[in-house]
Amino acid sequence: MTASIRRRPFGKTSNGEMVDLFVLGGPAGVETSIMTYGAALQALLAPDRHGQRANVCLGFETLAGYVGHTRHYFGETVGRYANRIAEARFVLDGTVHEVDRNDGKNCLHGGGHGFDTRVWDVVDATGGMLQLAYSSAHGEMGFPGTLDVRVEYRLEDTELRIDYEAATSAPTVVNLTNHTCWNLAGEGSGSVEGHVLTLNASAFTPVDTERVPTGEIRPVDGTSLDFRVPTPVGARGRGYDDNLVVDRSDDSLALAAHVLEPASGRTLEVLTTEPGLQLYTGTFLDGSLVGMSGRPYRRGDCIALETQHFPDSPNRPAFPSTVLRPGETFRSTTVFRLGCLSRANGGAKTQSIA
Repeated sequence: MTASIRRRPFGKTSNGEMVDLFVLGGPAGVETSIMTYGAALQALLAPDRHGQRANVCLGFETLAGYVGHTRHYFGETVGRYANRIAEARFVLDGTVHEVDRNDGKNCLHGGGHGFDTRVWDVVDATGGMLQLAYSSAHGEMGFPGTLDVRVEYRLEDTELRIDYEAATSAPTVVNLTNHTCWNLAGEGSGSVEGHVLTLNASAFTPVDTERVPTGEIRPVDGTSLDFRVPTPVGARGRGYDDNLVVDRSDDSLALAAHVLEPASGRTLEVLTTEPGLQLYTGTFLDGSLVGMSGRPYRRGDCIALETQHFPDSPNRPAFPSTVLRPGETFRSTTVFRLGCLSRANGGAKTQSIA
């Protein structure tokens, strides 16, 4: 069996834009569904240690769920700037740019009508690959420059690879990520506090009361963010919405995170070219949303591992730069590698990646 792709209509937005869903399948039993609304990963089927497949991503059965709940970003591509920009403003080349305020006085994930709310164009859909494109006009959500973006999803065996590219007509800032919320026990199955997490990150960026970085980079030693050895997500009794600094010596693709769900044996590895990783455990879910399983989503029911540059980098010169200029090409890669422990080694300990 070779990689395949199927396309079907998924609905229509309020202004009449048609949305399609693409299903990518492969010989290893992993199957993923991606929609043109928000260039979003809507579902991913992965086998457990007994070969039983389950969807391991939070999301909705219909387009209406995504359009009606834009503050949760399930599986969506977020930008033009993922995470927060303090005071919804930044200075670039001496010019002050005011961007959309949609998180109190701050800008979150590109503003109230960011990339997650747009219908993306299909560039190519062949075999196990889907390439989508969106052109963000100069001034959209306050960001300078026309930004032409491409996102490519490629399924190879048990790996889902996401490649991002962008070019701009004027100096701007760019930070793109995928906001998939994972539950390796299966979507709607409850808390992820028993998932065993390992992070290749020995530092983090502390934040203020509005979740904006203070500018400091602090070691994780002695904090609740020290996941350098395998640790259950709920071991320290708190929820997470924090940016970790990935340990790396260059900008090549590197292993940033490993997750194990002991009961099913499913594992997830996250590899990235990005310097940061946002750890989020559904702290803003309150049980009011019902997912495709028909069960409510509550605080702690998922784990998101968002590869990214640091929040508020446009206002923090000491952080890695997110500036993109005409003639340059923004590139970023994230790989989600699914796996499974066999019944025989189900009790084996996960190895540290630190």
